[in-house]
Amino acid sequence: MAMRAAVLREFDAPLTVEEIDQPTPKRGQVLVRIVASGVNPLDTKIQAGKAAHARVELPAVLGLDLAGVVAAIGTEVTSFAPGDEVYGLCGGVGDLQGSLAEYAAVDARLLARKPKALSMREAAALPLAAVTSWEGLVDRAGVHAGQKVLVHGGAGGVGYVGVQLAQARGADAYATGGPASMRVIESLGAVPIDYTTSKVEEYVDRHTGGEGFDIVVDTVGGATLDASFAAVRTYHGHVVSALGWGSHSLAPLSFRGATYSGVFTLLPMLTGRGREHHGDILREIAALADAGALRPRLDPREFTLDTVMDAHRLVADGTAEGKVIVDVAG
Repeated sequence: MAMRAAVLREFDAPLTVEEIDQPTPKRGQVLVRIVASGVNPLDTKIQAGKAAHARVELPAVLGLDLAGVVAAIGTEVTSFAPGDEVYGLCGGVGDLQGSLAEYAAVDARLLARKPKALSMREAAALPLAAVTSWEGLVDRAGVHAGQKVLVHGGAGGVGYVGVQLAQARGADAYATGGPASMRVIESLGAVPIDYTTSKVEEYVDRHTGGEGFDIVVDTVGGATLDASFAAVRTYHGHVVSALGWGSHSLAPLSFRGATYSGVFTLLPMLTGRGREHHGDILREIAALADAGALRPRLDPREFTLDTVMDAHRLVADGTAEGKVIVDVAG
């Protein structure tokens, strides 16, 4: 049986919509009829051949995030049944088929039931951002009530979820962004910090009395990670980064007696290790969403498989006003 999919045959070439074989779920897999696919900056970097850490085998179907309906289950799957609405960070790297297709056979451990309070489009916006935020804030930093958490890039995909996750666990959230992001950050109830007009030492003094933030979340990398080392609290502060690449001086962090953790969200998909934890995280995220404590921010524009490159361009040029979603099923 055939299905439609957006296929990458060469790096830095457009995705082409083709008919390919519909997969059959193997042992431990679930066949998902995909309703919506979230587009991340990483998807566009993979397509352009600029993401060596997120290797794919060509030809490839890209798309990291999905929301859809279980169509069939493989052997030894007991956690899902046909008709279940699910979401997950399930493919688009390594040898795992991505979500820009009508169907995908995915490891059941990577899936969770879709939050009832969210639409398919909203659910497809969450997995990568939510898992990354949880691994950083909860798994690495142990965020808890009474802490001050600084999220760099609070209006971005990961930052927007991170702010809400910190608040849901009782912390006070602060977030940096440019002038255009201030209103978005304020809408979350976080304290907005315009990084274009405030130096690190200035906002650390203003908001922490010079002590530094208990947790600093870097979603930007580069100079922002260096700024994170300068903004963290002395002795007990912790910096987490999803983009901790390149060479950085650890002196500012060391002089504060603070600690650092890196987050590499793709590791379970690339290695097969720790996939159950991704499913566990998404169940926690679904509970928060159903309790009204977490919602994604969507760009209002609509795309389909046939206009997927328009969606990619919108993400790549940085003009999206929230998460970009591709509607796969009619």
